[in-house]
Order: sequence, then C-alpha cells, then structure tokens
Amino acid sequence: MIVRAFRVDGIVQGVGFRPFVYRTADALGLDGWVANVDGHVEGEVAGDARTIEEFAALLGSDAPPLARVRRVALSNGRTTPEKGFRVQRSASGHPGAAVREIPPDAAICDACLRELYDPADRRYQYPFINCTDCGPRATIIEGLPYDRSRTTMRGFPLCPACAAEYADPADRRFHAEPVACPVCGPRTAWDELRGADALKAAATVVADGGIVALKGLGGYQLVCDATDGAAVTRMRSRKHRPSKPFAIMVSDIGTAARLARVSGAERAVLTSPARPVVLLVARHRHAIAPEVAPGVPRTGLFLPTTGLHHLLLDQVDRPLVVTSGNLSDEPIAVDDAEAFGTLARVADGLLTHDRPIRARYDDSVLRIAGRQRITVRRARGLAPAPLPLAARTPLAGVGAQLKHTFTLAGDNRAYVGPHTGDLSDMATYEAFRRSYSDLKRLTGIEPAVLAHDLHPGYLSTQWAREQPLRRIPVQHHHAHVAAVAAEHGLKGPFLGVAYDGLGLGDDGTLWGGEILLADLSGYRRVGRFATAPLPGGDAAVRHPCRTALGHLLNTEPLGTTPPSPALVRRFTGRLAPSEAAAVRVMVARGVNCPLASSAGRLFDAVAALLGLADSVSYEGEAAVRLEAAAGTARAEPLAHRITRAGGVWVYDSMSTLADLLTRRASGEPVPELAAAFHLTLAHVTADLVARAVEDGAPHTVCLGGGCFVNGRLLGEVGRLLRSQGLRVLFGHEVPVGDGGISYGQAAVAAARLAKER
Repeated sequence: MIVRAFRVDGIVQGVGFRPFVYRTADALGLDGWVANVDGHVEGEVAGDARTIEEFAALLGSDAPPLARVRRVALSNGRTTPEKGFRVQRSASGHPGAAVREIPPDAAICDACLRELYDPADRRYQYPFINCTDCGPRATIIEGLPYDRSRTTMRGFPLCPACAAEYADPADRRFHAEPVACPVCGPRTAWDELRGADALKAAATVVADGGIVALKGLGGYQLVCDATDGAAVTRMRSRKHRPSKPFAIMVSDIGTAARLARVSGAERAVLTSPARPVVLLVARHRHAIAPEVAPGVPRTGLFLPTTGLHHLLLDQVDRPLVVTSGNLSDEPIAVDDAEAFGTLARVADGLLTHDRPIRARYDDSVLRIAGRQRITVRRARGLAPAPLPLAARTPLAGVGAQLKHTFTLAGDNRAYVGPHTGDLSDMATYEAFRRSYSDLKRLTGIEPAVLAHDLHPGYLSTQWAREQPLRRIPVQHHHAHVAAVAAEHGLKGPFLGVAYDGLGLGDDGTLWGGEILLADLSGYRRVGRFATAPLPGGDAAVRHPCRTALGHLLNTEPLGTTPPSPALVRRFTGRLAPSEAAAVRVMVARGVNCPLASSAGRLFDAVAALLGLADSVSYEGEAAVRLEAAAGTARAEPLAHRITRAGGVWVYDSMSTLADLLTRRASGEPVPELAAAFHLTLAHVTADLVARAVEDGAPHTVCLGGGCFVNGRLLGEVGRLLRSQGLRVLFGHEVPVGDGGISYGQAAVAAARLAKER
C-alpha cells in the first residue's frame, strides 16, 4: 500500500465535488480523506498504485455536471490515513492557495424539479429547493473555502432531516451548502403573508394585470403578464424604458418552441444550467403583447431558474415579462430596504424572502448566429467562472462606460465580474466598486496593475487614476479585438475588425469603424471608416436623424459626389425646420460636432434615412431596427468605395449614402435597402481586410465590437472573409460588445507586462 496526496484545481467547490470524491474513493476501496482548502480540493488516499492512478483519472473524467476540473495533481502523502474514507472540515490559509475559483449560480435541476411537484416529498412546492447540482452559488458566497458558514445561508440552521441529508454520503444533498426545507430554510413574504399565501397573493396581482417585484437569485426582478399589453405599457412607463425589448420567461421548452423558432443549439443553451435569456426569432406574435418587443422580430426568452419562478408561472399560467428590478440605467436592486424604497414606484407589491443576496448578478443574454454562440451579457449562471488568460502578474481591467464589467486576472486565469450596466451615475459607480472589492476578496487576486480605457471622461478611467497602482491605458478598439484573440489563445499577430459606437482613438478623435494590425501587446491602424460629424456630441446617439443629416452635410471628402440637394431636402423634410436649421449651423461652424469614424453611427444614419429610427431610447436601437427591417431579404449591395488617405485604407461612406438615397427615391423597398446596407458593409470589410492582407497582414481575423451582435452582419462578414481563405474568429464566452472590453484590457496589460520580463 502507498499513500498519495491529491489536489484538484478548478471550479470544485459548491458543485458536489467532495461527495463525488468520497463516492469514487469508496467504490475503489481506498482509504483517506478530502477537504475544501481555500479555493481548491485536496486530500490523501491510501491503496495500491494502479487504483490510485484510476482514482485520479476519474476525478477529471467523471466530475459532477457543474464542476470544471482544470488540474489533478498527485504527490507523496504525508501520513497513513485511517481506515475508510471521510470528508474533513474545510481549511483556509493553506500555503500556495493561489487564485480561487467561484462557481456560478445554477438553475434548478431535474431531480429537484421532480421533488418540487411530488406531493409526497417534504419539499413539495418549496421555492428554495436545491441540491449539489443546482441552486445559488456566487450570489450567496461570502468567503472561501465554500461552506455554509461562509454563505448567506448561515442564518438558517439545518433541521434534523436536512442535517441527516447533509451528512449522508449516499444522499444527493451531501454537503450541499444551500440545502434547506420548509422547516429550516428561507420563506417568501408579501406584506404580512408568508410562504404559500405570499406566493398566491403575488400571482393574483400578476394575473389581474399588476406588476410584482420578485426577489430572484442575483437581485430583484420586475414581473408582469406578457400577454397583457396594458400591463406591459405600465411597466414601461414606471420603469422609464420606452421601447427596449423585455425578456419573457416561459414554463418549459415546449412553450418556448411554440412562441419562437428554437434550433438545436438554442435549445441546448436555453436548457443549460445557466438558463440565460436567448434572443430568438418570434413565431406566434399573437400570443405575446406587441408592447413586449415593439418593432423587432426577436424575443428574449428564458426558462425558470428557481423553484419560485416555476411556482409563480404555474399559478399565473401564462408567459411572464421578467426584467431587471431597477429603474432605467440604475443597478439591479439586491438589498431589501433598497428594493422597497426604489421598486415601490414601479411594482404593485414585492414578493421577497429572507435569504440575503451577497453579490449582484443580472440575467445573462445570449444569441445564436448559425451555430455560433454570441454572448451579449455575461452575468448570472456564467460569471464569474474563470476564462483562460496568460497573466502571471495580478491585474485588473476596469472596463469602459457602457455595458460595464471589470476583469480580475492572475495565475493564467481571468474572472469577468458581473454586468454592472452603464457607469452613468453614482449608483452604478458604487455597484461597480462594491463588486470589485467583493470579487477581489473571493478570488484572492490583489491587482498590482490596472488597465483602463483612454477616455478621460469614463468613470472607470477616473477611478483607475485615483488608485495608487501602476496603470496601463488601452485603446478601446484594441481591447475589443484583443478580447477575441485572448479567448481563442492567439499568440501571434492578427487583423482586428472593430465595429462599434464610439471609442477614443490614440489620436484624440472618436473611432468606431477600425481595421487594426495587432497582437495582444500593440496595434497599428491600417483601415477605417470615413469620419462624419455627430451634431450635439453624445446627444447624437439618441437622435439618429441628426446623425444622418451630419453625415449628408459633412462626411470626410474622399472624392465621392454628395447626394443632390433635392435628395437631402427630401430627407430633412422629416425633421422640424428648427432642428434641421440648428444641425446645419452646428455642422457648418463645427460647434459641438465631433468627428467620428464610427460603424455604429453609420448604422444609425442609415436607419434614419430609411425612416426606421428618427430618435431612440437606448443605445443600439437604430441598428436593431435596421437588422429587423433587413430580415432575410436579398439585394444587390450599395455603391461603396475604398481609397487611401494618410497611409490608411478608408471606406468612403458617402458613396453608400448617396446610392441609398437615390435607390430609395426610385422606390426600392426599405427591407431590400436595409439588406443591401448589411451586404455592403460585409463587402467593405472584406475589401479593407483584403488590402491589408495584400500589404502583408496575417490571415487570421478577429471580429469585435457591439456591431457584431448583429447576426446578419456577422454572418455576411464571416462568409466573405472565409471565402478569401481567411481564418475568422469572434467571441463566444466573452461579450462581443463593451461588456468584453475589460477582458481585452486585461489581455493587453498581461501581454505588455510579459514583454517587459
């Protein structure tokens, strides 16, 4: 007999790993022990060498569903274990603990769901049912190693029945830290009502057309009947969200398939333990109020994440709008007192409970384009699971301004923090600071370096400059494409295509339509879109009609004849005379009219020229409407021209806009022109990339930036680039928009630090 110590790194706490180790060792007849130590699992086994090797292999190959085993290491044991195998108490402060990995929350599993609906089960209709394969994790953890005493469940002592399950190695709830039941666990509340009565009261309000604030896993959610247009309209008015689509929660995958087209890839994502919102093409609009997603063909659908969601859906018996529990642009509420103070202005009542939420996590949002996964928002169920990143020095990327996240990196792993929202006020700023502090403490990463955006006006940049640490500024679009490259493990140079709204360039101007010859440590701009004025500066984002007129009046002169005055007058006839006059004056005098080479703002301009979006209420709305108008229509591309200016290839967008107005005046339908514009940008991208390759650029292309959330654009660009024999990459796990900026910043900083060694 020999004795071997073992250590398992990865997501191995809070996922039933110790019970799994116990069962594996017991089945093989090995003696020893296992324990959580800081953020990993370790122990000792005694037996013959071949059986111990088999044991170690099984730890990696047969791990529980929620586990992510990164490494299993064997070494010489220190003592001879007692007879039998046991689970020891957790330990902390172990030498060499290094970075710790936190498990994301997981939706209710099938076994718990069966118990939820079994009248003979003692957890029948108990909203907080969970086991080692499901339930809250990241949102309740206060410290590692992961034990009940270090979670917000510490205030709920186990009853004898739950304690017996918790201590029984043969039970599914063996060392399931959030385990609870109606006797000893959290309870729902609605005013003075508790338990089933509270749930019934909330369901009645929703069924009668009201709005309920529900305390979910990672924060409060606002809920109303998705089939009731009046209820949805009230939600929009009270939440100050005029037109941005709401997500819909449905009871099962069958209902989802009746409401929308669900491919095999989409089904797999919908039913995964993360239970994200998935953007699907709607099938039966009549079943859902049009006010839920006005003017767009895709609906965000997701399945219940908790027993509480399932029970509420059962009682209301119809699809529900389930959206973030906040006012527009504010962080999602997690604190009960905060929720009662803020959400009372929106909801007709609060369905709350007494389990505290430690970390704020909104719902994740994904989209499938073809068979490729696009992460729009990485939050509940996905974050903060680690991503690979070659970072030895502990560091942080602090993100941008919109769709804000931060990233902590060290020990060759990166942790993208929860989606904060838009850093536009002190509430979101404070939410960022608290989340940053919490994740630092949990992961054990204490950054020595901060990577931040170039823009001095971003709150994230200002915060970074206040910290007594070394700072590495990272250009916005380099961060976008570096995020893609780092996710795919690229080591060498690549071509980056970065299309988004706005980001500050290294020359002090606003960028957004960029072709970069890059590696992780640096870049050179080799292509771009023509610049055009943004009348009103940041305000132009809310007024695509002003952006469109600015493009028509003063796009960078590159040799194309502008559209005729008659065509321009035809468009400006849609604007109030005073507004059109003000824009003309601003453009002529260059007052509050910054120039930008932005693909996102070109989308805005085209949407306005086609009458799809004169003004918008959320960032990206014009582009969403333009993609919706294009649908699956086919058309010939619009005119487009590439020229050379200042040693860089430049897309002359005026050529496209002039042709667009001419073809629209001749009666060409809006859907065909919208499709033509998407195809045009794909051809423009392929042309810009081809010229860069002719100049010696690499054959690997990374696509980044929020414009590539657009499935039509992503598909067309990918198809044309691959037809040129190029390798095309884009982000799957990392958000393609500004939610992935922090990961890209961290990747750039790590690469620059590595070059200094």
